[in-house]
Amino acid sequence: MRADARRNRDRIVDVARMLFRTKGYDAVSMDEVSKTAEVGTGTLYRHFPTKEALYDAVLEAWAERVNSAVERALTLDAPARDQLKAWLTAYSAMLTEHKGAAARITAALGDPGSPFAAKCQTYLGANQRIIEALSPALRPDVDAMQISRLVGGVAAVADNSEIPADAVEAMLGVVADGLVASDKESLPVRA
Repeated sequence: MRADARRNRDRIVDVARMLFRTKGYDAVSMDEVSKTAEVGTGTLYRHFPTKEALYDAVLEAWAERVNSAVERALTLDAPARDQLKAWLTAYSAMLTEHKGAAARITAALGDPGSPFAAKCQTYLGANQRIIEALSPALRPDVDAMQISRLVGGVAAVADNSEIPADAVEAMLGVVADGLVASDKESLPVRA
């Protein structure tokens, strides 16, 4: 790619990222992206033939960030539940960076034809890594899709409401508690 074409592409992606983050995917038009990026619509569509392709490019660096978040969680010197919660918190935060992404990506889970299929696969792969690393401490029936849907649900609620961050963290704590295996005999008995 020529240097000027690369600059245009990078500018389009940067502008789209900012617009998607502030306004949400549905509220942003391709025309608005081209005008804000100060490129012609032909240039925009040459690089990104659809809005979904543009959104995919915006989220491209995501895979690296997802993998880094998994590594950070797994290298914590903490019990498995705390490592899991650190990952769930990072996952939820990434889903809510762009308005509307949490619901859109969570709804696309399991749909190989979705324009967000690659992003879903990245999250599913990350969740599988967490399961494999923490498996002795997790319930045996936990799978990557369950984690994706649970965290996606929490993130979608957070994204579409004004609940405080500590309430989101508390919900993710409940999810983590539900995924961790427990020895029922060691739980306190409530009267």
